[in-house]
Amino acid sequence: MIQVHHLNNSRSQRILWLLDELGLDYEIVAYQRDPVTNLAPPELKRIHPLGKSPVLVDDGTVVIESGAIVDYLIQRHGQGRLMPAAGGADWVQYIQWLQFAEGSAMLPLMLGLYCGRLGEAAAPLLPRIKSEVANHLDYLDRALDGRDFLVGSELTGADIQTSFVLEAARGALAEYPNLVRYLAGLQARPAYQRAVARGGPYAFARSKG
Repeated sequence: MIQVHHLNNSRSQRILWLLDELGLDYEIVAYQRDPVTNLAPPELKRIHPLGKSPVLVDDGTVVIESGAIVDYLIQRHGQGRLMPAAGGADWVQYIQWLQFAEGSAMLPLMLGLYCGRLGEAAAPLLPRIKSEVANHLDYLDRALDGRDFLVGSELTGADIQTSFVLEAARGALAEYPNLVRYLAGLQARPAYQRAVARGGPYAFARSKG
């Protein structure tokens, strides 16, 4: 059986969602963040030297990194679902969006999180960080104008991968109506809701304007 090493309030929630969308059986090995530091527990280093989640174990194969896990599960178990046929124009868009979430969009969000903990020491950086967050959210908002999904007319792994970006940026979404609508639609999916219920309390489960 597929096993997911799952940290609460983390990127691993979208892996549970993907597994539910694919209708796959899986087991959760749950970890809780430290209530004071919000850091992952040291036990995660037993399965991943960096102590990060998600980690997927599938018949002895260990896969790390959210994008790699999404791609692996869809390629191996998707049976043609949740991705366009390779080689076409939609496929090119798909792999670009699949990489965009972590390759581009999450960086300014994470910088904002860390700098927010520094107080006045980070003040010179904050205008640039806020500008970059807005730049990426505006890019996504324009891409979703009149669309329910990033690629084609059905949900793909790119949407699942991108969901965490919007959940992490939920406090800034009010200015982006397409993103508010898009995220609400993703979170309304039965598989998403099953995964949240199964994965435990999830601070990002509600989008906020």
